[in-house]
Amino acid sequence: MQLKDMRRLSDTELSDELKSAREELFNMRFQLATRQLKNYRGLPAARRRIARVISVLQEREAQQTNA
Repeated sequence: MQLKDMRRLSDTELSDELKSAREELFNMRFQLATRQLKNYRGLPAARRRIARVISVLQEREAQQTNA
């Protein structure tokens, strides 16, 4: 999901997205530790997804405090 698409989501949807991204990263790390992970490129992608969601949430928080 792109950043512009994330900006269209509501706060609850963003929270759900963040939760699922963190679960995905946890599962990938677990698979990596047990040598079951096939696609290593998913790890940085999951971290970027988490960072994007957090960025959008922080943007909204900054807009609320400035308004």
